[in-house]
Amino acid sequence: MRRGGAGRFSRSDEDSDINLTPMLDVVFIMLIFFIVTATFIKQAGTDVRRPDALTALQKPTVSVLVAINGKGEVWIDKKRVDVTAVRAHIERIHAENPKGGLVVQADKEARSEILMGVLAASRAAGLSEVAIATEK
Repeated sequence: MRRGGAGRFSRSDEDSDINLTPMLDVVFIMLIFFIVTATFIKQAGTDVRRPDALTALQKPTVSVLVAINGKGEVWIDKKRVDVTAVRAHIERIHAENPKGGLVVQADKEARSEILMGVLAASRAAGLSEVAIATEK
C-alpha cells in the first residue's frame, strides 16, 4: 500500500539496486596483484643456535634459507638434504624467486666444512648474495 503522492514512490525496486560487479572486479584484481607480488620465505626446518656478531645487518630480500644444525645436518625447505644435493635444491628454490638471496643459518656447534660446502654450492648455483645468519 502506498501513501502520499503518485510520483513519490514511482521507481521500481530494480532501479534502486547498486551494481556491485565493478567493485568485485577491482577487489579481485587487487587480490591477484598482492598474490603475484608477495614474497614467500621458505623455512629451513630445524632450530639453530646462531652465533653472536656485533656487525649484523638485516637482509631485505631472502628467497633461500639453509639451516645447518649442531649434528651437521643440512635442512632446506623443512627437509633434510644431503650435502651433495644442496646445489640442486638451491637452484630450484632460487629459480622460483630469482631476486632474493641466500641466508645460511649455521649452528654454533656446526662444523665449518659443512658450512663451506653449502657456501660453495650456493656460489656454484649462481647466487651472488649469500649471508650467514647471526644474533645481535
